[in-house]
Amino acid sequence: MRIAFMGSPEFAVPALQALHGAGHDIAAVYSQPARPAGRGQTMRRSPVHAVADRLGLTVRTPARLRTDTEAWTAFADLHLDAAVVAAYGLILPQPMLEAPKRGCLNIHASLLPRWRGAAPIQAAILAGDTETGITIMQMEAGLDTGPMLLRQIVPITSETTAAVLHDTLAVVGASLIRDALSTSPVAVPQQPADATYAPKLSREDGRIDWRKSAEIIGRQIRAFDPWPGTFTALAGNPLKILAARPVVGSGVPGTVLDNALTVACGSGALRLTRVQLPGRAPLEADAFLRGHPVSPGTVLGQ
Repeated sequence: MRIAFMGSPEFAVPALQALHGAGHDIAAVYSQPARPAGRGQTMRRSPVHAVADRLGLTVRTPARLRTDTEAWTAFADLHLDAAVVAAYGLILPQPMLEAPKRGCLNIHASLLPRWRGAAPIQAAILAGDTETGITIMQMEAGLDTGPMLLRQIVPITSETTAAVLHDTLAVVGASLIRDALSTSPVAVPQQPADATYAPKLSREDGRIDWRKSAEIIGRQIRAFDPWPGTFTALAGNPLKILAARPVVGSGVPGTVLDNALTVACGSGALRLTRVQLPGRAPLEADAFLRGHPVSPGTVLGQ
């Protein structure tokens, strides 16, 4: 098929590679413009852009699409059978949605209609869901509201982090979009009454409120790995919590209970197993405590 691929982050890379490997004629790749990154603030292409360049594909990087009629015309002039969208980052206006013969297909990282929106992977872990998955959706004007073409379930365990789930879903999405283009799956409407929304995350979402239960905070740590990360304060300095496990314990929320970095929560306790101070390397708890002793009775978050 003659297609356009529209994506930006690492999540979209396996799908681009799979479609290229399957022999589809990728007329153009659309991705977010290069942006300054790193300490030197050098301009960096998106992961999809970098891979597309290596594959010798034409890349287009419009900064906006909503009112760019020239971009609409250029897209229509590709004479596409379909467009595949995976975490692109720009909203497609109606003329672009309608231009390809089979429309625009979206690789969405949840089992729609659950977790529409910007952060479905994190939302599923944070809510304590036991499963999530990939939905291939026919795009329409609404936010993730289009009919579903294919779905595949992926389990979430008590150990699953967003980083691991992200990589798993990216591979599943690549396989499922390949199937969607090679077949004619029946479109199934979503049930709006079952919809939930996963809003865009900010760094502040990672701040730990020790008054919450150990279970909820544990989910937060796993859901926000690697971004936005979870953090508290130790002696007035930010302390990033990279991993923790629930243990038996109780006390005033935020209080360190022992010499093994066990912290009381609103109910239960968490033993912090991997942490990081600003500008320092991540450390296992025992190594951290050798260089930064934390006495029982210390209150985190202050």
